Amino acid sequence: MSATAGAASLSKLGFAPGQAVQEFGYDDDVDDDLRFGIEDVIGSELEDEEFNDGADGVIVWYRDGDEDLVDLLVDALTKLFDQGYVVLLTPKAGRPGHVEASLVEEAASTAGLTTGGQVNVATQWAATRLMPPKGPRR
Repeated sequence: MSATAGAASLSKLGFAPGQAVQEFGYDDDVDDDLRFGIEDVIGSELEDEEFNDGADGVIVWYRDGDEDLVDLLVDALTKLFDQGYVVLLTPKAGRPGHVEASLVEEAASTAGLTTGGQVNVATQWAATRLMPPKGPRR
């Protein structure tokens, strides 16, 4: 993926300069090029799961067999500023750890999120933008 195409795809997911973006589910199988691309767009390093200052966006790496997806999405939501968003990254079909789209839809709905469609940003991972309901969270 070219730098321009990569930045355009990442902006479709909501990433923009100056944002604080927190990362959940990091492991040795994540796509480092994608991570570095996000950091290039936002202009800083991704924050880890221990970050408590509030985030503009959260990325969640999730594989079949990881902890409960609903719980993970709810945890991610607690870190977001109003108007924040979650990007769920799951292995693409045919890859180890692939997660069915129906499971993503069900988990997102249960967590109070709506799906904004998938964006192709990596060869091994599918990215789905998840948005909380409009208006301030309680």
